[in-house]
Amino acid sequence: MYICIKDQIQNMNLVIGCTVGCPYCYARNNVRRYHMTKDFSRPEFFPNKLRLMEKERPQNFLLTGMSDLAGWKAEWIEQVFAKIAENPQHQFLFLSKRPDLLGIDTDLENAWFVVTVTRRSELWRIDALRENVRARHYHVTFEPLFDNPGEVDFRDIDWVVIGTMTGAQSRKVHTEPEWVHSLTDQAHAQRIPVFWKEDLAPILGDRLVVQELPATFKKVLEEQQKWRKSTAVRS
Repeated sequence: MYICIKDQIQNMNLVIGCTVGCPYCYARNNVRRYHMTKDFSRPEFFPNKLRLMEKERPQNFLLTGMSDLAGWKAEWIEQVFAKIAENPQHQFLFLSKRPDLLGIDTDLENAWFVVTVTRRSELWRIDALRENVRARHYHVTFEPLFDNPGEVDFRDIDWVVIGTMTGAQSRKVHTEPEWVHSLTDQAHAQRIPVFWKEDLAPILGDRLVVQELPATFKKVLEEQQKWRKSTAVRS
């Protein structure tokens, strides 16, 4: 039985807008549909949302669900990193498809830096992440996976997520099971946790589902359960 990754990690869209221009971008479509900003190609920062980090109840947050870290201004990153340092109860993820444009050096224990790889020709992004971001945690998400990435250098990677195309385009393009199993086997050989997104269910079925989280993410979810039980008792 698959669980939805959105139940494990919540979006906090501090920045809306992206300059990368992926043809399959769901965020761009949502922004246009709901008129969130005037121009998705011009990233906009919403610093008032930083107060959401002050919640005592631990959470896992994705901060780039509608942006790319490479499009953030240096002053935005500085503000966000300062707030992260004040809130060690949470875990935070930053995603980029252009790690070659980054230049980050941080010792934040609860900040994770992620690259998206959709095909073999994009494996360079993993090397670029290690070269341009000096941090405690690295993560790779293979979604939507369009071809077989083959052998992958998972050196220093702490988590791997795999998913496929969703929506109307999924009828034309989908991930092959052998690609998923190959990536999973490679990661497991290095004791790296792997998470299969729920959109893989039609392709892989419900047997032997792999949905592993890093230990720090699991700890956050365990703390959430304690909060819920405590709240229920008080009510």
